[in-house]
Amino acid sequence: MPKSKLWHIFPPLPSAADLELHGYPPVMRQILYNRGYATRAAAHQYLQALPLSDTAPLNMLGIATAVDRIEFAIRESEQIAVYGDYDADGVTATALLVQFLTRLGANARPYIPNRFDEGYGLNTDALTYLHEEGVRLVITVDCGIRSPFEVEHGNQLGLDTIISDHHHPGPDLPRAMAIINPKQAGDDYPEKNLAGVGLAFKLAEGLWQHLDRKNSSDLAILNHPEAYLDLVALGTITDLAPLTGENRSLVRTGLQSIQQPRRQGVAALVGVSGLTPINITATDISFILGPRLNAAGRLESALDSYQLLVTNDLHEAGLLAQKLENQNRDRQEITRKMQVRAEELAYAEDPDPLLLLAVDPEFNPGVVGLVASRLTELHYRPSIVAYQGEDFIRGSCRSIPEFHITDALDQCADLLTHHGGHASAAGFTIRKDLFPEFIARMRQVAYAELAALDLRQTLTADLVISLSDLKPEILDYQMWLQPTGYGNPQAAFVSQGLKILRSRAVGKDNAHLKFTVTDGHIIYDAIAFRQGEWQASLPTFVDLLYTFERNEFNGQTSLQLNVRDLKPAEG
Repeated sequence: MPKSKLWHIFPPLPSAADLELHGYPPVMRQILYNRGYATRAAAHQYLQALPLSDTAPLNMLGIATAVDRIEFAIRESEQIAVYGDYDADGVTATALLVQFLTRLGANARPYIPNRFDEGYGLNTDALTYLHEEGVRLVITVDCGIRSPFEVEHGNQLGLDTIISDHHHPGPDLPRAMAIINPKQAGDDYPEKNLAGVGLAFKLAEGLWQHLDRKNSSDLAILNHPEAYLDLVALGTITDLAPLTGENRSLVRTGLQSIQQPRRQGVAALVGVSGLTPINITATDISFILGPRLNAAGRLESALDSYQLLVTNDLHEAGLLAQKLENQNRDRQEITRKMQVRAEELAYAEDPDPLLLLAVDPEFNPGVVGLVASRLTELHYRPSIVAYQGEDFIRGSCRSIPEFHITDALDQCADLLTHHGGHASAAGFTIRKDLFPEFIARMRQVAYAELAALDLRQTLTADLVISLSDLKPEILDYQMWLQPTGYGNPQAAFVSQGLKILRSRAVGKDNAHLKFTVTDGHIIYDAIAFRQGEWQASLPTFVDLLYTFERNEFNGQTSLQLNVRDLKPAEG
């Protein structure tokens, strides 16, 4: 029987909130209250995805200085390099800023490092190369906040650097001309959780507003920054930035653009993915479009993804989209094989480790992050999966809410060549001879913080509901919550005492469970992804925690329960 999870079901909303939200259907009132919107004004702002106040770009520390420097570079015809990252956030940010600056008349070029040859972030060889190529201004997107040495190297060459990066700053900030990161000390900008592409958008928006105030004739040849919100949606969702606050506002508008794609590459990517554009949701980007954009950088070079996003050539877009589709299939197979090996290594010495560790010279460096995510998802432990090279080990980390993985890496910073990330995801590079001490320290940190805790994933449900009350109109209410995803989850429900009428394991290796349930009055189909092992021990009566959705298959639409967890029925 699979490992049990903890269920948290919100209590019924109080009468005062029920009265305040009386204009909404009862189910919606509960959902709004659960998300912290207990007044009509707050609910209206959330449901309309209205932006926060005080989000003018020039309110963000560093943007005013950056805008002045970029304007000078454009006026003097200086060559500008937009230095990105090889994941979807970095690629979309690079595409956004290069296209925006180019249409403004700038001499802008992209630089995206190769994951296998150069690794993540700024590197001195790349900066030297760009300087020799005539670049005088480097603008980073989605990287650079933890690169003081590399920025200093650029300074010595005569390069000016603008850092735009959403990762957590380290103790020593780079000596850049400007740093755009709302997480840095002294920045009062209200939205701290913009993705890298979101910060690139804010920089573009700040430049637009600055030039607009000066009545620049150059604006006549430039699209408004909002024309790039499709890229903001792709990068923000795929990078798992919280879909709350300003992110929610930007992504909702960007989704509308993706649903009627004008960008050739986006239309081609949607086409090879088999999606219907008008029905695309944030979930589709997270699980279908985003992985395809990431596939190129994981297996070869992210330049194919970049070129797909900027090309105006229909034929080229089609060829590139199909290449990403093929690479994504290869990536899926590599991930499956690596996951099996990583689980063997993680549990080889300890049947219940607090920190999962898997290191192998045969691992594909581009997929270690995905495998770490799978381990953490399946076993609810922080995970480190790493590729062992000849001299260095490069690893990716994923974590659980109880363990801030970047803070843990900071406690080992004296051993690491590079590191950085967020609370739940990070990466590092370390000399091979220092790795044993690093792992010993990380295990000590994990033991100190996790040993006394009941480490089980907690799933949250909005309310208990009977299948008979699960009406189709609830799906319409749920559309008001879009975009849903990390930080703004889909509505989740619990139904109790359901009888299983039939069931079967489906999918590759029988990984998923498909079944039918009834409450004695109404019957629903259900799917439980990655829970196929239940088939061998499925009880007759179950409690389900699930999301409610429309399922489209072979041109037919039906209603189904997407089961996140099930338990034998109580009582």
